Amino acid sequence: MQKRSQTTREALVRAAVELIANGRFADTGLVNICKTAGVSRGALYHHFLSIAELLAEVHTQARDRVDELAEHSLVEARADAPARFSVALGKALAEEQLVRAGLQLAADGTDNPPWLQDEVLVRVRDQVLAVGADELDRQVLADLAVVVTAGLVSLGYTDTAWWSPEHAERIWGVLLPLFTRA
Repeated sequence: MQKRSQTTREALVRAAVELIANGRFADTGLVNICKTAGVSRGALYHHFLSIAELLAEVHTQARDRVDELAEHSLVEARADAPARFSVALGKALAEEQLVRAGLQLAADGTDNPPWLQDEVLVRVRDQVLAVGADELDRQVLADLAVVVTAGLVSLGYTDTAWWSPEHAERIWGVLLPLFTRA
């Protein structure tokens, strides 16, 4: 019985992820989630107190995945760390519905700021600020890293080519000399 319960819970999370990643937040109503998951309303409320609680779980799972990407890419305070993270994030956005959906959610399961995307951009900025260079250069480079990463993320929602490693690497290839020089 517990296995079936866990399977139902996972189906609900997957359904919410699919609806957000491939549509829009407004599509994540009770009826659509239950229909996509193939479960009853009662099953949803057995596992989650509300839709917001379900979406908060999506945010948590997406944050965990983004944390994995960040730990791998930002592990060392190297000048190319923001570029490596930006490329990895774009690839995850292109390939993983969980990341695509989760970046659009707040920790409380709403679509109100701050979203996971905002948390990610703060992390990129903090990474650049931690690397050498004088204060003014670090501030400018941190802002530049945020703008590039945010731009690639946002543009990819309308044209997924922006999430391709080739796109990000080409853009970062032009910018990296600024980061390594500083």
